[in-house]
Amino acid sequence: MQHSLKTIFPNFSNELVATIEENGSLQDFKAGTILMRTGQYIKNTVLIIKGKIKIYREGEDGGEFLMYYLQPGQACAISMICTAKSEKSQIMAKVVEDVTVMMIPLQLMDKWMMEHRSWYEFVIETYRSRFEEVLEVVDNIAFRSMDERLEFYLKRHSDACGCSEVNLSHQEIATELNTSREVVSRLLKKMEQRGLVKLNRNQIELLK
Repeated sequence: MQHSLKTIFPNFSNELVATIEENGSLQDFKAGTILMRTGQYIKNTVLIIKGKIKIYREGEDGGEFLMYYLQPGQACAISMICTAKSEKSQIMAKVVEDVTVMMIPLQLMDKWMMEHRSWYEFVIETYRSRFEEVLEVVDNIAFRSMDERLEFYLKRHSDACGCSEVNLSHQEIATELNTSREVVSRLLKKMEQRGLVKLNRNQIELLK
């Protein structure tokens, strides 16, 4: 496992990798599993080894506000903060592609910040990159029209998977953008007419 962990987290020192393997817990979760709920106390932070996790906020009406995705080599900044401060989660975390994660116990986080420079740098970089990503989402909502938001949303999905196909239904997209399925379908049809996408059943292919 050390070799693959070092490959996924290349900036971790060999000593840190050995410590993670000794103290962490490797777990697998299927797509659709809710790993974290709003109001739940978080006792571990997770390192993503394989798969993809969606981090989002859930409204009282069941609507979702997508914040970011977690992929191999990443960790959730918000869960790190909640874990370190023993606070309840303000987010939801859902597995969207079968994942393997390394669970890191709460009590080790502060200890590693002092003992392992590569862990300290990883945590700081995680905070920075996630903060920038959330700012980008906020800007997108505050300053863009719905058609621009839809294009931004599809590009984020495409970038997250490294592919040109987005395997989501119009209803799933509408839920995450907090709009109606009819609006999404109409805007996607316009995008298809402009040659930006090709629409298939439960799949959208980005052409540009």
